[in-house]
Amino acid sequence: MMKLEQKEKSLLFSETVIPDIFFAEHLPEIPGDYLKIYLHLIFLAKYSKDVKVNDLSKKLSLPLKTITDGFKFLEENQFVLKMTNGYQIVDLQELTLNQLYKPNLTPSKDSIEQTAKNKARAKVIDHINNMYFQGVMGPSWYNDIDLWFKKYNFDDQVMIALFDYCYKRSALHKNYVQTVAEAWGSNKIQTWNDLDLYDQKQERLNVLKRTIAKKLGKHNGLTQYEEAYIENWVLDFGYDMDIIEIALKRTTFKQNPTFEYINRVITDWHDRNLNTVSEVEAFIEQRKKQTKDVKEMKAKVTKANYQQRNYDNLDFLYANTNIEKGELHG
Repeated sequence: MMKLEQKEKSLLFSETVIPDIFFAEHLPEIPGDYLKIYLHLIFLAKYSKDVKVNDLSKKLSLPLKTITDGFKFLEENQFVLKMTNGYQIVDLQELTLNQLYKPNLTPSKDSIEQTAKNKARAKVIDHINNMYFQGVMGPSWYNDIDLWFKKYNFDDQVMIALFDYCYKRSALHKNYVQTVAEAWGSNKIQTWNDLDLYDQKQERLNVLKRTIAKKLGKHNGLTQYEEAYIENWVLDFGYDMDIIEIALKRTTFKQNPTFEYINRVITDWHDRNLNTVSEVEAFIEQRKKQTKDVKEMKAKVTKANYQQRNYDNLDFLYANTNIEKGELHG
């Protein structure tokens, strides 16, 4: 019997292996500090070293909170598995294989039509792979693309446009692509014509946002919450700039106008079912008249009260005078 041994390499000549699936599937999704933690954990796991949070903090020059948040992120995204006495590095190749292996037990009813559709979609996927992933698209993307085709009923051009949109924004990672796909799906985008109309509507909305920001002197742009207000006015209430500008002009009467104030004004108009400029202006004139009438009424009441007090004082004076006269005659 022969015993075979392999000489252990010194640290200078050893290497830490990371599977290609990590670069194809996961690298874009990991924040920089968490990536440092993950790579160092892989290195330590190879030598079966104990992991101490304080040591990692000092070694990687990261705050303790970043280390703990990093472990939470890695666990939630299945990079590490929490064990009784520590953590285990997840085998990404095995994980991906398990996720991809979903046996289809339901035969297709229209196999010929399905085969033709699959061939067409294979060309779309091949185009996406070569155009946006340099030919090394991760395996799980195939399942995701197939799911988006089925869930949102995108046609081929829309699917390509989805990846082109995310690629141009340097955000070609799963969460972002999924978010955009969900937004397009909720806006009933299925064909290229649907997408074109949606883009036109979004462009008009962006122009309106810039116009409002300029009129309010917000040279640094709008916050996410302020943009949400505007989207609500335009998309949900159906108001255009003509009506919104009436509300903006009313901020000149306020010392520190806020978007909350403008939103209350516009929401009140919507709740009153005011849908046109003429209806809004008529309502404002009506309110001005009511305010004027109330002021005049208050002025009359104040004047009447003042006159009444004067009469009361005179009566009291005359009463006292009469008493004095009576006393004198007595």
